[in-house]
Amino acid sequence: MAILLASLAPVFIILFYIYFRDKYDKEPLGLLIKALLLGIAIVVPVIFVERMLMTMMPQFSKVAAAAYHAFVVAGSTEELFKFLVLYLLVWKNPNFNEKFDGIVYAVFVSLGFAGVENVLYVLDGGMQTALTRAITAVPAHAIFGITMGYYLGIAHMYKELKGKYLARALLVPILLHGIYDFILMVEIGWLLLLFVPYVIVLYIMGMKKMKVLSDTSIFKPLKEED
Repeated sequence: MAILLASLAPVFIILFYIYFRDKYDKEPLGLLIKALLLGIAIVVPVIFVERMLMTMMPQFSKVAAAAYHAFVVAGSTEELFKFLVLYLLVWKNPNFNEKFDGIVYAVFVSLGFAGVENVLYVLDGGMQTALTRAITAVPAHAIFGITMGYYLGIAHMYKELKGKYLARALLVPILLHGIYDFILMVEIGWLLLLFVPYVIVLYIMGMKKMKVLSDTSIFKPLKEED
């Protein structure tokens, strides 16, 4: 039970934090729970697709194999499924009426997925794994969600930016996720030294994107940021 609580604690801490950062118009709890459950539900198809992609992997060098696994198998598959369920759930929902809402819904979907993933890793690796992933993998998934929701929120509220920002809502999280996994999977000493700085950069990027949208309600203009 202690292991299970340790694996889920960072997920719920981040979810509560994101919920309370939505300061203008809280999202309905029923819809947030649905977003969380959909994030959990995509674990099954993600595992299926990832295993299929692994069987299709050509004979690569070590670096190329790590890149394929990081950017194609893990990054693209996981972020694509998150994006699809997020878009289908909220794009036409009347509760999606502020830019910051995109971040809220995206993080709930992302951490639904991350919660299941974290439980599986922690049950296998124990309390040390729980502590490590609480400050790395779980927040990273949240930041991938923040990034996706940031661009989705702008695309939703500014129709002239829809195409460009919908593409970014999918592609930028794939890139960030792929880099995160590649650093760990390639097992090159000097590159591993970049892991902690990269996680710090992710934290800074996530907080900055939340601040941009949190400080701009539906009545305030957006200062566009790439």
